[in-house]
Amino acid sequence: MHRFVVIGGGPAGNQAATTAARLGAEVTLIESDVIGGSAHLRDCIPSKAMIATGGAMNDQRRSAGMGLTSTSPALDLDALRRRIGDIEARLEASVTGLLHDQGVRIVAGRGRLVGPHEVEITPHDGPAEVVGADTIVLATGSRPRVPDFAQADGDRVLTTRHAYPPPVLPEHLVVIGSGVTGVEFVHMFSAFGSDVTLIVSRQQVLPQKDPEVAAVLEDDFLRRGVNLFKGARAEAIDVDGDGVAVHCDDGRTARGSHALLCIGSVPNSEGLGLDEAGVETDHGYVVVDHNCRSSQPHIYAAGDLSGKLPLSSVASMQGRKIAEHALGLHQRPHRHLDYDKAASAIFTDPEIADVGLAEADAFASGRKVRVTKVPFSASAKALINDDPRGFVKIVSDPATGVVLGGSIVGQHAAELISVLALAVTAGLRVTDIVESLLVHPALAESLADAAE
Repeated sequence: MHRFVVIGGGPAGNQAATTAARLGAEVTLIESDVIGGSAHLRDCIPSKAMIATGGAMNDQRRSAGMGLTSTSPALDLDALRRRIGDIEARLEASVTGLLHDQGVRIVAGRGRLVGPHEVEITPHDGPAEVVGADTIVLATGSRPRVPDFAQADGDRVLTTRHAYPPPVLPEHLVVIGSGVTGVEFVHMFSAFGSDVTLIVSRQQVLPQKDPEVAAVLEDDFLRRGVNLFKGARAEAIDVDGDGVAVHCDDGRTARGSHALLCIGSVPNSEGLGLDEAGVETDHGYVVVDHNCRSSQPHIYAAGDLSGKLPLSSVASMQGRKIAEHALGLHQRPHRHLDYDKAASAIFTDPEIADVGLAEADAFASGRKVRVTKVPFSASAKALINDDPRGFVKIVSDPATGVVLGGSIVGQHAAELISVLALAVTAGLRVTDIVESLLVHPALAESLADAAE
């Protein structure tokens, strides 16, 4: 029987384990923290739960526009903490139950490569053992990056994992980093009632995104009273008894009650025995090919450790593809993972989502594209919802009409992008969207309008 060993039980690891088990392998899964993945269950899921709470509070504040008496909601931080804990527990139980049902052996402990085909398992509550493996999957994830100038104490200077939720609601939060994680925290804490300052190292938030998309979000932040420090990089943090001072390289200083570091992550690759096993790495990430194989063909890496897109959806797909490849299902030509076609979303208010080729990237490379854009202010459902912010933008090939990409800013963008993601992956044309009989009134009608 094929011996399949997985180190790391996040979205990549547990998907690899369950798929391999269904395909008849003898599977051992080693996880040092929480089944389901600490980055997933203690970063992604709590942040979205907090965002949902903040969104509910914003909806109540906007209720006057729906013909209701406006209310002033108050946050119960303890109740929110219990809600997050309950969600995490239920999801962990669900994943653990599925693994047990598939016959996967789960070991709470750490795993380390001690040979090309050997993994040393050190359980939390027992003696170490060495197990043989025909296939090894490394899926140990990542952790928040802490720069040299900062000391995250969990009190005044926080990483993201200190803030789900924080011990107390910050009176004034200084967010360092304006990428996806940073802007989500700006949204949630401004919704909770905190004053927020965002330090933006470039001249727009979300520097990797479409400028039109970023502009909608910036406008919303400014309406909420968020203070934007554009073109500034944090270089030092001073902490006194009741606050912080974040000093920037342009001479400005942002003062607040707390500082939050949102400046990326680092891979959890230490102590895995990668060098001993001859696994090539690049700045801590395992170098992989299109099948997620490392420099050792029977050792795979997935999720954040692979250095590809740090998305749970991508990690899960990598895990499934790895198991199928290792157990012989992909010996014939098949569809490899195309990271350029992965949909992603930012759960701000308004939501932001995109997929495929971006307009700016197309023009930068000299590629001819057709770009069509429709504002939600023209949508009956958006007006009914009293939220006409944002737009739908579709990028297509002018010769064939094939959908190459798209961006959505607005209510439920994370759900609506699925239509464009399917179109991009399947090579559908704009006419395929136009000729679909969609529901009326619905926000999805704007997809057809933009495709027309």
